Amino acid sequence: MKISIGTNIKEGPWGGGNLFAVNLKKYLEKNGHTVVHNLLDDDIDLILITEPRKTSESSAFTHIDVKRYLSYINNKALVVHRVNECDERKGTKYVNKYLINANQVADQTIFVSNWLKDLFLKHGINKKNNDVIFAGADKEIFNHVDLLSWDGKSKLKFVTHHWGANWNKGFESYIWLDNLISSKKWKDRLSFSYIGNIPDDVSFKNVNLISPTSGKNLANEIKKNHIYITGSLNEPSGNHHIEAAQCGLPILYINSGGIHEYCNGFGLSYENIDEIEEKIENIVENYTKLFSSMKEYPFDSDKMCNDYLLLFTKMLKNKDEYLSKRDIYLDNNFFYTFIFKTIRKIKKKFKN
Repeated sequence: MKISIGTNIKEGPWGGGNLFAVNLKKYLEKNGHTVVHNLLDDDIDLILITEPRKTSESSAFTHIDVKRYLSYINNKALVVHRVNECDERKGTKYVNKYLINANQVADQTIFVSNWLKDLFLKHGINKKNNDVIFAGADKEIFNHVDLLSWDGKSKLKFVTHHWGANWNKGFESYIWLDNLISSKKWKDRLSFSYIGNIPDDVSFKNVNLISPTSGKNLANEIKKNHIYITGSLNEPSGNHHIEAAQCGLPILYINSGGIHEYCNGFGLSYENIDEIEEKIENIVENYTKLFSSMKEYPFDSDKMCNDYLLLFTKMLKNKDEYLSKRDIYLDNNFFYTFIFKTIRKIKKKFKN
């Protein structure tokens, strides 16, 4: 099977969407399938839309490009739209509407959490063929190897990491924890490291700031700590806490967005920042039990990628049924077909 993943893959730290494409491509190719990141081939079996916004650096093609491909080149290709973003996450006012419009070209929609699926259903996204596939990180990198349990005597080390520096990534919680460490009760009992980018107007007092990193370097930095904290608001899924959980760190997480679906049973949740201190006391008392539970953490990239492969295989097996339910208008105008094919020939020439 030939799959086109709509992501311009970036090297180094670049956020969860990029890691998703990296892991899925590696898994599909390992299982004998061909992966491309454009619409230049005439024989694509399945197109995966990951970022339809043309303004995004990670976008390899938009839903408009996909519709043109279906109209003028190959109307038998099936289309999956992976939704992992929303207005609620960063306080924008255009993302939901744009994604719902882009979704009209999709034969199948995948959400990264039930919270996100319910959100878009309320906003009016097409209800047909909607499913949830949970995200996961590469277990060859993010695992328990060389992780040491807290000894109960030294400082309890907290850590978090984010590529994006938007305020909703949890900075209210991180500032609160930073201030808590200044208190007489906790200054000799806690430490906090932040890996990644921070807003320009945030200045920590007690936080060990570490530049953005990725892969094994990131995993090694995470494993130097005992507890992971995420205060990210309205997070559709998030990769950061998954990576930490796979490394074996119990998660202290705010009950917001889809994070609860990934962290429930693998740490402690809080509703607002005033509860953080109480939760830390609970962690101190029950760390051994919390640490032990992380061995059962179920989400990793192999499971995620296998779920996608099973879906793709099922879709191709039932292609006629999917095509019969397709309700988008595909233009087959001779003039536009000629223009589109000419442009593709030029692109192919420069690619080669």
